[in-house]
Amino acid sequence: AMDPQQRVFLECAWEALEQAGYAPGSSDQTIGIYGGASISLYLLNNIIYDNHVYAGHMTSSRESAVFGGNVPESLTTRVAYKLNLTGPAVHLSSACSTSLVAVHSACQSLLNGECEMALAGGVSYLGSQTQGYLYEEGLVLSPDGHCRSFDAQGKGTLWGNGVGLVVLKLLEDAIADGDYIHAVIRGSAVNNDGNLKVSHSAPSVDGQARAIYQAQDIADIDPATITYIETHGTGT
Repeated sequence: AMDPQQRVFLECAWEALEQAGYAPGSSDQTIGIYGGASISLYLLNNIIYDNHVYAGHMTSSRESAVFGGNVPESLTTRVAYKLNLTGPAVHLSSACSTSLVAVHSACQSLLNGECEMALAGGVSYLGSQTQGYLYEEGLVLSPDGHCRSFDAQGKGTLWGNGVGLVVLKLLEDAIADGDYIHAVIRGSAVNNDGNLKVSHSAPSVDGQARAIYQAQDIADIDPATITYIETHGTGT
């Protein structure tokens, strides 16, 4: 009865801690969890009870359990409950930037002393990738099923399924604890560009530039030293 997004997110949260060298549920450090998921199409289309499909209002205790296994708000609190995490458990959603905003929020939580370690990430499973889609001119989907960021031939993006979480700590704590360090986050920033764009789902050059400037300023780095840039599939 649980949305597969929530099940896989829980599995990966366990795996992330395990790979970081910390037994889930037994660490004496305060661990937070920040993450988000896509809309639960599973709840809308495929809730199954005793070999029959349920559709309607949540009126019984069993139906309430289904509701709790599919609403996005349960994503992080379930992880905190199952793995005995006592730091902040925050579900957030900012559309395509959800996972990065989760990482940003987790970093702020660590810097503010709300937790000593944090899990951050996101999950999106919107259905089978064996099915195609109907292209419509002017919408976001690519006419040929390919996404070409920063390319003159770029004409759209496409949907995909994925999940990912990282374990975060303050650098000095990770060094002191002898943790394996994959990367160091020097700085991060979040903003919005208001209504200076063609629609609420579109980006603007000015807003993007401000966010990039703020992140570089916080990180205190020379932009000329940046050798790799990763972006949203549309290049934003």
